[in-house]
Order: sequence, then structure tokens, then C-alpha cells
Amino acid sequence: MAKKALISTVEPRESGYRVAQVEDAANIFETSPELIWVDCADNVVADQFWYDPTDKLIKANPIVVQEAPATPATPAPTAAELQAQLAALQAQIAALQ
Repeated sequence: MAKKALISTVEPRESGYRVAQVEDAANIFETSPELIWVDCADNVVADQFWYDPTDKLIKANPIVVQEAPATPATPAPTAAELQAQLAALQAQIAALQ
């Protein structure tokens, strides 16, 4: 069944307007002048798409990728710490033999 997107011209998104609601074409209703119905694809979802009035297309909102904050580097172990780890491992190996 054909779908219609309700566009809110008072809610800017990207360089166009918010898709406020999506309905089957049979279920559309009268709106105020700030809202308009536009044909749309079946995969359009309210608030995940926006309407571009320049080319009259409904487009997906861009995906914003947030980088995880950098974790502080763990300082390298000192020679003494490495020697202590080695001695502990050698002791464990000796205990197994």
C-alpha cells in the first residue's frame, strides 16, 4: 500500500524539514498549513528521515559516528617489574615439575 509522510515545515532538519509521521495513503487527514503530505517509500520512518524541498526527496538522516574517548596508555613495566614477573613464572613452572 502506498505511504505518505507528514512533513513539518516548522521543524528544520539538514537542509529541509522533519518527517513527523508516516501513514498509509488511505489514513491521511487534513492538516494545518505548516504540515504537508508527501508520497514516500515503505521504509520511511518518522524522525529517521527528512524531506528536502529542493529536489522533493525524502532522505535518511545522516548517521553520526562518535569516536570512543582515547584511553590513557598504560606505562610499560620497568625492568625490575619484568624480572619479578619472570621469577614468579619460573617458580610456578618449578612447582609443576
